[in-house]
Amino acid sequence: MSSDPWGRVDETGTVYVRTADGEKVVGSWQAGSPDEALAYFERKYEGLVVEIGLLEKRVRTTDLSSKDALTAIEHLREQVDAHHAVGDLDALRARLDKLVELVEARREERKAQRAKQSDEARQAKEALVAEAEQLAQSDQWRAAGERLRALVDTWKGLPRLDRKSDDELWHRFSHARSAFSKRRKQHFAQLDAQREEARRTKERLVAEAESLSGSTDWGPTAARYRELMSEWKAAGRAQREHEEDLWNRFRGAQDVFFAARSSVFAERDAEQAENLKLKEELAGEAEKLLPITDLKAARAAFRAINERWEAIGHVPRDSRPKVEGRMHAVERALQEAEEAEWRRTNPEARARAEGLTGQLQAAVDKLKGQIEQARAQGNTAKAEKLERELEGRQALLDQALRGLQEFGG
Repeated sequence: MSSDPWGRVDETGTVYVRTADGEKVVGSWQAGSPDEALAYFERKYEGLVVEIGLLEKRVRTTDLSSKDALTAIEHLREQVDAHHAVGDLDALRARLDKLVELVEARREERKAQRAKQSDEARQAKEALVAEAEQLAQSDQWRAAGERLRALVDTWKGLPRLDRKSDDELWHRFSHARSAFSKRRKQHFAQLDAQREEARRTKERLVAEAESLSGSTDWGPTAARYRELMSEWKAAGRAQREHEEDLWNRFRGAQDVFFAARSSVFAERDAEQAENLKLKEELAGEAEKLLPITDLKAARAAFRAINERWEAIGHVPRDSRPKVEGRMHAVERALQEAEEAEWRRTNPEARARAEGLTGQLQAAVDKLKGQIEQARAQGNTAKAEKLERELEGRQALLDQALRGLQEFGG
């Protein structure tokens, strides 16, 4: 009989292993010596030790699933419980029990981690849905569209939730994208309609602008072009492929008209500048008549100057008041001289002036006599009253005398 600390072989060749529950039959060995039998079953034990060690390493260092790990543990436990090896089988069972505890702990950790990841994924997807629903109301079509596409990529990178929750959130997310797309299509459809209406309006404006380009009715046509420009701005933009061509035609028609007007106005301005020069010379010639000493000769000379003046065309508007004012000043001087001459030579007016002067002189002389008489009588109050009346009559007499002097008296 042969034995070691964990097993023995009896005289019949039966191999036993010692356990905490007593000896267990390992098997029967007839092929060799008892030592060879123990060595064989000890190698079987070492094989189990290696397998358990490898499984422990896989559980600790890889992502071996809990289900696969427990299946492997049960397979090894069945081999240990079969008692087909000689060694400390109880120690192997203890290692397998600890390994089960480790797998269960790892499963709980993974469960908690998955729960955490699921909660984070739920929060992330709810945030994506909230942002998408907000973007669905945006009018920033390009930026919002690009952002929604980015949100889809972000969504695809997130873990799935339970089917119900994931489907509900995806439905809201998809609905927000669809709502935005619908609003964007409506906006651009309306924009296209507006641009088509703007194109028709601007084609009408271009046609009118081109029809006016040859007009020589400068003032009204220029005013109409200003109105057409206001209508053009109010019409909005046409489609890009039409807008530039329409504008070039519209602007070109205006340029033709205003270039022609500028050419005509330039000729007119040059002519009016020459007219101004001629009128300034005539104004200087008229001013040489002042002061007037010979009314008849001055009147004849001014009439001749004025005839030449009238024969000259327009002058620049901003220069007109000054040059015309010079002629008017000479004309007023002639009128004043004529009025003075008329007053001096009018017999009726002279007679009226002399009569009035005589009456006032007689009244003044009379008052002076009355004042002397009142003072001689000692009637001071009456004398003072008459003196005040005398002052008024004297003032009238002085005025009448000045008027009489104008008649050469």
